[in-house]
Amino acid sequence: MVVEPADMYTSLRSNIGNLGQILGDTMQSHLGAAFLEKVEQIRILAKESRQGDESSREEMLALLTSLPDDELVPFAKAFNQFLNLSNLAEQFHTISRNCDELVCVPDPVEQLLGRVLNTNLNKDDVFNCLNELNIDLVLTAHPTEISRRTLIQKYAAVVDCLSEQENPQLTEREQKQSTLKLRQLIAQIWHTNEIRNDRPTPVDEARWGLSTIEASLWKAIPDFLRQLNDQVEEKTGQQLPIDVCPVKFSSWMGGDRDGNPFVTAEVTREVLDRNRHAAARLYLKDIVCLTNDLSMEQANTELLAATNNSSEPYRIVLRELRSKLRNTIDFLNARIEGHPPEADTNELIWNLEDLQQPLAMLYRSLNESGMRLIANGLLLDMLRRLSCFGIHMLRLDIRQDAERHSDVIAELTRYLGLGDYNHWDEREKQAFLLRELTGKRPLIPSNWQPSDDVAEVIKTCHLVAQQPASSLGSYVISMASKPSDVLAVLLLLKESGCQHPMRVVPLFETLDDLTSAADCITQLLDIDWYRGYTKGMQEVMIGYSDSAKDAGVMAAAWAQYRAQEQLVEVCQKAEVKLMLFHGRGGSIGRGGGPAHKAILSQPPGSVDGRIRVTEQGEMIRFKFGLPKVAVQSLALYTSAVMEATLLPPPSPKAQWRECIERMAAESIDAYRGIVREEKDFVAYFRSATPEVELGKLPLGSRPAKRRVDGGIESLRAIPWIFAWSQNRLMLPAWLGAGEALQAAMERGAQPLLKEMQQQWPFFETRMSMLEMVYMKAEPNLSKYYERRLVEEDLQHLGKKLRDRLRIGIKAVLSLTESEELMSHIPWNRESVKLRDPYIDPLNFLQTELLARTRNEETSSENVQLALMLTIAGVAAGLRNTG
Repeated sequence: MVVEPADMYTSLRSNIGNLGQILGDTMQSHLGAAFLEKVEQIRILAKESRQGDESSREEMLALLTSLPDDELVPFAKAFNQFLNLSNLAEQFHTISRNCDELVCVPDPVEQLLGRVLNTNLNKDDVFNCLNELNIDLVLTAHPTEISRRTLIQKYAAVVDCLSEQENPQLTEREQKQSTLKLRQLIAQIWHTNEIRNDRPTPVDEARWGLSTIEASLWKAIPDFLRQLNDQVEEKTGQQLPIDVCPVKFSSWMGGDRDGNPFVTAEVTREVLDRNRHAAARLYLKDIVCLTNDLSMEQANTELLAATNNSSEPYRIVLRELRSKLRNTIDFLNARIEGHPPEADTNELIWNLEDLQQPLAMLYRSLNESGMRLIANGLLLDMLRRLSCFGIHMLRLDIRQDAERHSDVIAELTRYLGLGDYNHWDEREKQAFLLRELTGKRPLIPSNWQPSDDVAEVIKTCHLVAQQPASSLGSYVISMASKPSDVLAVLLLLKESGCQHPMRVVPLFETLDDLTSAADCITQLLDIDWYRGYTKGMQEVMIGYSDSAKDAGVMAAAWAQYRAQEQLVEVCQKAEVKLMLFHGRGGSIGRGGGPAHKAILSQPPGSVDGRIRVTEQGEMIRFKFGLPKVAVQSLALYTSAVMEATLLPPPSPKAQWRECIERMAAESIDAYRGIVREEKDFVAYFRSATPEVELGKLPLGSRPAKRRVDGGIESLRAIPWIFAWSQNRLMLPAWLGAGEALQAAMERGAQPLLKEMQQQWPFFETRMSMLEMVYMKAEPNLSKYYERRLVEEDLQHLGKKLRDRLRIGIKAVLSLTESEELMSHIPWNRESVKLRDPYIDPLNFLQTELLARTRNEETSSENVQLALMLTIAGVAAGLRNTG
């Protein structure tokens, strides 16, 4: 029997209804019954409009266009906050005691362990793989997180209340107190401005990243590792080492200077200090608790000797650590405020060993003294946190554009009378760089006065040289294409006195760069000096955003797959381990989607126990914002990387390759035929979407364009995706792909495509993501944007795009042999449908406000703020922005 959606998700619907009721009560208390009645009337009309009732649609539009100025902001706020609360209820549902079977899948690690141990793999293979996993999740501050930090904290408290109310043992009084708290929180949310008044600085973004760790990951990491250890012990009879940590975290927040003039060397220095400060503060809290807990006297000889046979040996050690952590916090406070004091590092926690070794000594003592139960409590949690976060909390990557490094060396060679480096060919550049890298004399004269831009790059390299290696991740080179791009950075680091071999990582972003990536790495690894520098590990970053913007999602995905295959082959031949760094975004158009499926769809051999992945913007909150959700996300990553390593996917058959190769070529033609060759495209894009208005929304610290004077080619991938999602056409996530799929079917390839979908994880994942995007697209809404905002002589292009959308949807439905999109994933389909009656009114209102602001020389503050709120609300409803 098929369960109808109305009979499913009872608990979820109950929570959404309860939160919506409290929000309605709050609005009525603030603005009166008439306002609430109008909001409810528009919601009902939107729902009827979705069901095809044209008169309801017209009535809804009439109500929206007649809203007085003083109701615009609260109306947009009402629907925006309902969508945020719905997101919370849905996120909570996945960890709820009342979670539906279709949503709450069994633990992925436990499932995987059971599966692999039934193959020819032995327990030692599995244990060793898990012990050597290296999963690095890189938190980035791309401007896709709409919600303010203060609201995020209140949303987390709402989830706590929902969790508390599931407790069947609550007394009537406790239930009332919990409900009161929930009402207070929703009232606080309602009366808080959702839109930041000012654009965040890079330091603000870094502090936001730290708040995610403090609020969730600090608890989630030891919880996850305890759960993982129990599963491994049950299946293999072995315990994980106490310092094992398959998932670690790095950050670009405060280190990503590519196209962001606000990220300077001084900003990066402050962020590094703040990261360390946050770690010291959290470890101090743990130490204070441990000092209270470890009151016992029995100890091993090692600890007794270290504490002069003290009667409270554990507390002696912990009090010293407490004192050093307090000193460290004071010292870092002074540094952050700009007046660093003299300090004796012996009195600080300055290296990992300063904290790890004393705690490990306490752990050994407790175990050897028969107190294993106590040892495996908070003390073990601390040791595992140290393995994950170190004393720097997040390892900071540095990212800069390749051209900036070339400009430094070119300015230097001109000053030295050696000619212009930028005019040399690749062979000349490599010869010069290698000569200087292997030489012993300094290259940069002490009296050289570089230009401001060049001086900033050099300051950053000096800063890198001054930092402990454990505080830094990789130095990522954007728009890398040649070996000289990597060698140039290595030379600048050498000239800055860098003593530790920092990983220097080329980021291949465009279609051409992905195609030539393997050749670039081959040339690098053929250089003996460079091979020695790598110490047997080569990291390469694959760009998803710009390659998709350059060639469309299907061609970009195939180019990424091919590049990875070739890189695996190159590194195996050179006997060098490969670490692939996936620069994925939150949206489908930027490589987003379920991480588990994405990892399992990579080429065989490309994961091999190691992976780095960016987690961007609002996806950080959705995946790691709540401790229980974070544990699930960590388990998904761990199981996916283990499975890709132990049970890699098949290599594609020759006929699969031939088919996808042709489809990729056709998709490029279809994509570029619109984006590059259609003369009206740019004008249509800027009229039919809120692209211009997005620049006014204070989302992130980085400018929306790489060049202020640039056209659409200089627009960053995030606002490019964001703008098309707002008018619900979702164009970058499907353009070219559906047309190529349809063309393949028309030439009789459907049986082959079906085989590819069933047997090739790469292709199955692409089709699944395409189907999800088509489900979220709403051509009728995009047509309304066009009718209200686009000049008549440009509207022909909108019709062409919607026709392309219909072709793609028809092709996907034909391939899946379904009558409607996502029919095989009822939970995801239901999730999208639940939101539509709340997103649609925001879209319609946004269109009216865009028309109004574009026709008026100056718009009122109410109109401007309401417009920003509609943008935030649509983003919240679609669950991804960029």
